[in-house]
Amino acid sequence: MYRSIAAVLLVTAGAATAAEAQDQPYGPNLTFAVYRNGEPIGQHTLAFHHNGSDLTVSTTIDFAVKVLGITAYRYSHRGQEVWTGDAFQSAFTQTDDNGTKYTVRAQRTAKGIDVERPSGREVMPAGTLPTSHWNVRQIAQTTLLNTQNGSQAHIQVTPLGREKVKTASGWVDANHYRYSGDVTKDQWFDDRGRWVKTLFKASDGSTIEYILQE
Repeated sequence: MYRSIAAVLLVTAGAATAAEAQDQPYGPNLTFAVYRNGEPIGQHTLAFHHNGSDLTVSTTIDFAVKVLGITAYRYSHRGQEVWTGDAFQSAFTQTDDNGTKYTVRAQRTAKGIDVERPSGREVMPAGTLPTSHWNVRQIAQTTLLNTQNGSQAHIQVTPLGREKVKTASGWVDANHYRYSGDVTKDQWFDDRGRWVKTLFKASDGSTIEYILQE
């Protein structure tokens, strides 16, 4: 179950269009409280730093799953992405999946996205986007760069219509998408293209839910 949590976390139409995504609808920070079957297990936080047309996105994830008061599983992830406009330029991530560690480096080159990962190197197509949840443009993709282990994640995304999503401070209107393939999850983006919720089932049937803290 725990490895399935890690896999879904790092994958990831309607009114949330690619043009809105390019406008970068985020403030300096975005934080989600994460729950397993209604019990808190940690946080997923993003920090956005703008410098002209350049954008740096820093990701911090920390989870601890406890059983009978004892920590049975820990997960931590640190990542940094660099973008110029809507073009992905580079990423560097470090992950500790309950003792299994990964380091991934990705860099745009003339040939595409050059990815260095624990299992070797690969050049992915220039249009490849990372699996980090925040960028609504990923809903139009079929292949993403897994920012945990550096592999290609093959996905299909199905729009499921508009819904109201509960946040820590109220409700927002959002567009619901279902991911299938290498990653199975449900994801919501609001009308500005902001990521506002994630929900998925772990392999043991437990429900993992992200609640936006705003």
